[in-house]
Amino acid sequence: MADKPVRADKATAVAELTDRFRNADATVLTEYRGLTVAQLTKLRRTLGQTATYSVAKNTLAKRAAVEAGISGLDELFTGPTALTFVSGDVVEAAKGLREFAKANPHLVIKGGVFEGKAISAAEVNKLADLESREVLLAKLAGAMKANLSKAAALFQAPLTKTARLAAALQEKREQEEAAA
Repeated sequence: MADKPVRADKATAVAELTDRFRNADATVLTEYRGLTVAQLTKLRRTLGQTATYSVAKNTLAKRAAVEAGISGLDELFTGPTALTFVSGDVVEAAKGLREFAKANPHLVIKGGVFEGKAISAAEVNKLADLESREVLLAKLAGAMKANLSKAAALFQAPLTKTARLAAALQEKREQEEAAA
């Protein structure tokens, strides 16, 4: 079977899928059995510009994953499989897929690839539970600002205490001079 010549169109498809696996920030595998073309079109629109949803033959996708250096996906390539290649915010794409799956139970999230490693469907749902990148960055900036404010107050405290002490001493001397 390995001696069988590979057709040019299949070789091109595998090369394209391999390139997509390598360039994607994450890839989510789903089963789309029972979804209409209109529903798939709606899903593609929901995912937006940062993710592409495409149907691929299991044998070609499996070969492309192996060529891209990804292992552990063999058991996910059963039944009709569609690949969501994410080239942006992975959390937003995972949320979009999960929300669409809730509205359309025929879409089943099988698992995926994140940072070059195979992940399960539960881990894809954990990604969807995370807050978006912008929210996490805003929280980080707020935490850093709060720590800097605390540090500034801490460094300023000895100077403030020294100034109050000097003012109190000056006031005490003035009272002593007035009494004398």
